[in-house]
Amino acid sequence: MPPDADEWTLVERQGPHLRASGQPFVVHGFNTYWLMYFAADPATRPTVTAALAEAADAGLNVCRTWAFNDGGYRALQLKPFSHDEEVFQALDFVISEARKHKMRLILSLCNNWEDYGGKAQYIRWGQEAGLDLTSEDDFFSDPTIKSYYKAFVEAVLTRTNTITNEAYKDDPTILAWELINEPRCHSDPSGDTLQAWIEEMASYVKSIDPVHLLEIGVEGFYGPFTPELLHVNPDAYSGTVGTDFIRNHRALGIDLASVHIYSDTWLPHSVEDSHLQFVNTWMQQHIDDSANLLGMPILIGEFGVSLKDGRFGHEFREGFMETVYRIFSTSWKSGVIGGGCLVWQLFPDSAEHMDDGYAVIFAKSPSTLDVLANHSRTLEC
Repeated sequence: MPPDADEWTLVERQGPHLRASGQPFVVHGFNTYWLMYFAADPATRPTVTAALAEAADAGLNVCRTWAFNDGGYRALQLKPFSHDEEVFQALDFVISEARKHKMRLILSLCNNWEDYGGKAQYIRWGQEAGLDLTSEDDFFSDPTIKSYYKAFVEAVLTRTNTITNEAYKDDPTILAWELINEPRCHSDPSGDTLQAWIEEMASYVKSIDPVHLLEIGVEGFYGPFTPELLHVNPDAYSGTVGTDFIRNHRALGIDLASVHIYSDTWLPHSVEDSHLQFVNTWMQQHIDDSANLLGMPILIGEFGVSLKDGRFGHEFREGFMETVYRIFSTSWKSGVIGGGCLVWQLFPDSAEHMDDGYAVIFAKSPSTLDVLANHSRTLEC
């Protein structure tokens, strides 16, 4: 049954902490990006319910998923200013099912990468309309492309759910909006272009929906704004991709500091111990900066280890997850910061064919499930 209206209230930010219904709220979450896509087909729709139900049973309380699919198969946004009502109803279903399972959602509104359309699709639409665009990074600066993005954001935020009859912008099931998954703007390593876009879009989202929390979706790389912290990045290249952790999160309207952790791809030639050392340094620096410089909760929006190439096994992945959880929960319990962590990614059996190497499949990973359940218990103490 859906939670009572009295107890199902918006998650709010109080400085560097989160609260709901007057109680501390900690994100113990997971990523399952394809929920809307699966919900759009009656044959795969039950997988959505299974994913949410299994996660809830493990004590998880937040799911991050895509609220976009630009162009292509089962697209939500068919072209600028045009949307597929059936796919929108699939997103309605995802939100309704999440509420039934007491699962909050972080809904991402665009992708930096080409999967599910992303900024590349926006550029193609612009070129088809006759715009002189030479780079995917024009997504962040071209006025017409920005108007496409704003129109999509408005359509999603003002949508009324056909199942619950509640506007998305009023629905406490939604914990936060995310501007874009893992934005990078290589053409301007100074960070000015992306910063201007973040400031403009954060202001726009808040003008439509001032009550929900908002995050950017960045990976957390330090940039030229804080040269003394460039050494914390996994490599020199990371400081040149146009993002800048502290500067980005000082944009008015941003509520949560977003960070991702992929040491398996960022440090491809390192031994296992080096990965855990990096996780410790990376997390601790971002926790300190989020608490002391930004005064906002931290969201480890994605973290995981791929088993695909055989370099790492289940045991290391579980140790990696335990390290992330331990570092966060230590800071949380000492009162330093709130927020939480979302593992990439959890799958029910029926979606195993979508595994990118990072999938934790409940039925096949009982020991990993124990790691998740143990963290749930830690947060209850």
